[in-house]
Amino acid sequence: MSLYEHVFICRQDISQQQVETLTESLNAILTEQGGSIEKTEYWGLKSLAYRVKKNRKGHYSLLNITADHTAISEMERQMSLNDDILRFMTIRVDEHDTEPSAPLSSKNKDERKRRGDYNDNDGASSARSSERSSERPPARSSESSDSGESS
Repeated sequence: MSLYEHVFICRQDISQQQVETLTESLNAILTEQGGSIEKTEYWGLKSLAYRVKKNRKGHYSLLNITADHTAISEMERQMSLNDDILRFMTIRVDEHDTEPSAPLSSKNKDERKRRGDYNDNDGASSARSSERSSERPPARSSESSDSGESS
């Protein structure tokens, strides 16, 4: 049996519960064919790069699948018949990742700085920039250049 990662995008009009129901139906198709889903991740409702079938957003989901090629092709055939699924992509991989995927792990991080949130390190960088501005040579005044020239 081969290992696959499968990502699909559903319409923005359906709910998260309907996406989970759709994932369960895909699992049923795969188990009939002798495959299995190792991990499922719901990435949420995200904006699309461009409009797809008049949709600007979509529900993203990831499936880690262990199955034969025939099971994958049957699942993809069923997905192409479903109007709720906008796009899907299946990639064969050597091994499945055990950690959360990048979109899911970035959603959990709260380390991003917001505009008003600053700590002491940010104050040090602004102090350095003020030091740089004080290191500039003084501008030459027009009086010193005029006094050197006498007619």
